[in-house]
Amino acid sequence: MDDARDDRGDTNVGYSGKLESYLVQLVRLALSARSQDVQLFVRRIARDLRQHSPSVASELNGYLGSSVSHVLRRTGSQATALPVDTESRLQLAKYEEPPPTNISPILRSDISAKIQRITSERLREAELYRADLHPTRTALFTGPPGVGKTLATRWIAATLRRPLVTLDLSAVMSSFLGRTGNNLRQVLDYAKTTNCVLLLDEFDAIAKRRDDTSELGELKRLVTVLLQEIDDWPPSGLLIAATNHAALLDPAIWRRFEAVVEFPLPDDNLIELAARRFLGTDADAVPTSALVALFRGSSFSEIERSIADVRRESVMARQPVSAVWTGLLLSRAKHMLRRDRHKLAEDLVSLGLSQREVHRITGVSRDTLRRRKSE
Repeated sequence: MDDARDDRGDTNVGYSGKLESYLVQLVRLALSARSQDVQLFVRRIARDLRQHSPSVASELNGYLGSSVSHVLRRTGSQATALPVDTESRLQLAKYEEPPPTNISPILRSDISAKIQRITSERLREAELYRADLHPTRTALFTGPPGVGKTLATRWIAATLRRPLVTLDLSAVMSSFLGRTGNNLRQVLDYAKTTNCVLLLDEFDAIAKRRDDTSELGELKRLVTVLLQEIDDWPPSGLLIAATNHAALLDPAIWRRFEAVVEFPLPDDNLIELAARRFLGTDADAVPTSALVALFRGSSFSEIERSIADVRRESVMARQPVSAVWTGLLLSRAKHMLRRDRHKLAEDLVSLGLSQREVHRITGVSRDTLRRRKSE
């Protein structure tokens, strides 16, 4: 009897091994169609088999890695038709081919390292799959307006040579009950089947706290949809959400993202780098130390806009930038805090401007300037 049980056990083991072999062959054929759902299902199977059949799990991960490499080799593919709102017929997303990478975002070193990590994982994702891992699927970028969140996303898409698909909130948000959720699902489903980077900009508009009594029930249901979609986002895709108002996000949203990157306002070093970049060929015409004092607390977009105004004035007045930049100082200094105006005044004096001129620009009295100079 014992021998019979052993024989039956051996037979069962052999049959089980044959079924697993068939499963591997079936998965290999299915993955040739690059189905996102199949890939996700296979990863779950591999995780389940990891303890009982590690060799089969390893083989499945090997096929996954090969499939991802095949997807990454695709070039010049045309985007399928973008989803549209059924009533307005407006496209629900914007599609951009990968932009050139000649301009990288100006970021603090620790922020830059996090962005580089996301792109590096994508460029080596086949290796990660073979190790039973996957690259970062979802990232949340937070910070005030104009600090580089969207530019960093565009840089990621360009580095990966993937198109950037951006959710169009004005088209997605519908006045008809229930349609906003359907529109959102259409965009998410489209991004899952497109080899792209998906950007959900102004994320707080669709992921607000569900305890906000001022919001309609439909918008609260959107959060539930988002939670499910983010949890199940396929590793072959990259979803990036960006918000200027992190405090408005539902608490459950935060832990769903595998990477959270906070973009702060630029410090003095980054302000100088940005000012030199935006001044271009006129970088040596303006004392950058004065610009640093002037733009403390400003975003990159504010710095770029102000410097562009100076350069336009230079062209229209047919004068060098160095002759018109004091107008920028005058317009901004009056809105600065007292301590910042005093620091700006000291910088201007050190640059050789007369105390009378510095007083005119900053409002700091000449007595104060002389007293500070003697200290």
